[in-house]
Amino acid sequence: MIELRVLESDLDYEAWRRVRTAVLPNERCATAAEMRRLATPEQLLLLAFADGELAGSGVAGRSDLGGQGFVAPRVLPDTRRRGVGSALLRALGAHVAALGFEQAGGGVEDEGSLAFAQRFGFREVGRQVEQVRTIGVAEQAPVVPAGVELLTLAERPDLFERTYHELALEAFEDMPTPSRVTISLEDWRREWVTWPEGSFVALEGDELVGCAGLIRDDDHPDRAENSLTAVRRDRRGRGLARALKETVIAWASANGLRELYTWTQTGNENMRAVNEKLGYVARGLSINVRAPLPLP
Repeated sequence: MIELRVLESDLDYEAWRRVRTAVLPNERCATAAEMRRLATPEQLLLLAFADGELAGSGVAGRSDLGGQGFVAPRVLPDTRRRGVGSALLRALGAHVAALGFEQAGGGVEDEGSLAFAQRFGFREVGRQVEQVRTIGVAEQAPVVPAGVELLTLAERPDLFERTYHELALEAFEDMPTPSRVTISLEDWRREWVTWPEGSFVALEGDELVGCAGLIRDDDHPDRAENSLTAVRRDRRGRGLARALKETVIAWASANGLRELYTWTQTGNENMRAVNEKLGYVARGLSINVRAPLPLP
């Protein structure tokens, strides 16, 4: 018997996190406190049980890609092929359809999961490659282009909103995603720039020309995820992205981090090449899928 339950208690949130970290061990997972803080009325968080035992979890809501919802069912490896994933996906799909969306997107990590998604009408619309960098104990300091100053947002908190308006929005427009990335200023504050000491901006005089940073992993304090690396369009091709990335790597080393990872979309080969030159290597793959609603 399969039972689905909406998260309520702290124990429910921790159970949801156990599934998430078991299925995606190389990615950071929000803490229970973060999940409560980031929750929105449009979001649905579910636990799945098979014969009374924890078997899976799921989340659905408004996607960062404009005009669609997102669904993410996850099933523990030893409880798969028992209908848990199907039950989760149907419930999550019904939720985003009830929100008024005509399409739902998601991501799968292997061909078997892709085949499962295709049974529900999902089709591949893009791919992202995970790149990972081992951090040494004494990383090389960056070579900063002449006339450019690199500072943290902890030093210049007044630049936080400017970073969003002058860099992030332009970068989101340029991302090679199936539809435009739409991140609100509130989401930028809540999810993208949460570690001011490890978030850097590049200034050329009074002009803001680039940014890069990290998102901490509370479960694994020795690793972090790269947040948005962006360079203003009229300043690209001058080594700024590399300098920002090298600054982040050097800061990570000085602060005891031993691994950084990032995701780059198919079509963003320039950033992937920058990462490769800095010592990042490919580790994982996420296949972006999308389906019309309601799901069959």
